[in-house]
Amino acid sequence: MDFDLTEEQRLLRDAVERLVAEEYDFDKRKAYAQEPAGFSPARWAQYAELGLLGLPFPEALGGVGGTPVETMLVMEAFGRGLVLEPYLATVVLGGGLLLLGGSAAQQQEMVPEIARGRLRLAFAFGERQARYDLADVATTATAAAGGGFVLSGAKGVVLHGDSADRLIVTARTAGGPREREGISLFLVDAQAAGVTVRGYPTVDGLRAAEIAFREVRLGPEALLGPRDHGLDLAERAIDLGIAAVAAEAVGAMSALHELTIDYLKTRKQFGVAIGSFQALQHRAVDMFVALEQARSMSYLATMMAEAEDALQRRRMLSAAKVQIGRSARFLGQQAIQLHGGVGMTMEYKAGHYFKRLAMIDTLFGDADHHLALVAESGGLIDAA
Repeated sequence: MDFDLTEEQRLLRDAVERLVAEEYDFDKRKAYAQEPAGFSPARWAQYAELGLLGLPFPEALGGVGGTPVETMLVMEAFGRGLVLEPYLATVVLGGGLLLLGGSAAQQQEMVPEIARGRLRLAFAFGERQARYDLADVATTATAAAGGGFVLSGAKGVVLHGDSADRLIVTARTAGGPREREGISLFLVDAQAAGVTVRGYPTVDGLRAAEIAFREVRLGPEALLGPRDHGLDLAERAIDLGIAAVAAEAVGAMSALHELTIDYLKTRKQFGVAIGSFQALQHRAVDMFVALEQARSMSYLATMMAEAEDALQRRRMLSAAKVQIGRSARFLGQQAIQLHGGVGMTMEYKAGHYFKRLAMIDTLFGDADHHLALVAESGGLIDAA
């Protein structure tokens, strides 16, 4: 299989890597995190100018017409810089849901605004009792007069939920707890009456929110996709998210590995660089092997992100999530141990990479969860 990038893809990769190198050093990142929204509005506007916010959208909607490969290149560069902006929440998840299930009117209204950097979205799907089960939805949307709905319930750990202009919310419109049928998606104004948002920083320096909905009245136009059949859309959007964070993890692991190698070359013990000790060289090589395994599975996730065969797509993406999680944990632990005490300090980058990698492992299901899914689906190799 040909893994070579096209000329346009190489130019995109180089441009984003250059942007991150110039505008996202560690000190600038700490300053961006202190902004009211938890990220830099100036960088967000710059992403819009470069076309990054319109990357996966068709040209007819003001986008670039990119593929998951272009998203992979952007997310890997963002991983290297520990970028804080809500690209995953708005462009990958929110934008992905609009493309997958939005009506023509919804797409025409919102996609160009996303591409221009004027509209931010957040996908509110997680609930306290649900763990990683997308079908475990207690939030309800009951039918109201005029074809509308009344939304009630709560969502937790909504990625960048406190800076979103609109929320895409999963709610049960029929069926019982944990049933796949009866789940619908709704577009909700974050400032609507009855919506309460409590934002907070996460351990990796990003932002999330607990969001409550108390009898929020929605018009019929708020429904995104088919009524009672929104779970498939949610799962497909999460699959896009898994492929994106796999690439981000590879970028973060690459930067962390390079940081560790540089430290081994400069840190001296007994009058020599500790990188001259064979035992530490072996550990650095093991880190590289884990990184390359993760990179290969990130490529697989990117190729399978838009596959039509849902069973095969989810199986391969779960396999990728398992390897990403295991590689991230191993590489992060090795990096911290090889750095010693400095690796745990807030003033040094190594610990921040490890925190982000730990969050990526739990996002959309951790390695153990996805390993169970792979096993339940019969494994990676179909029996002849």
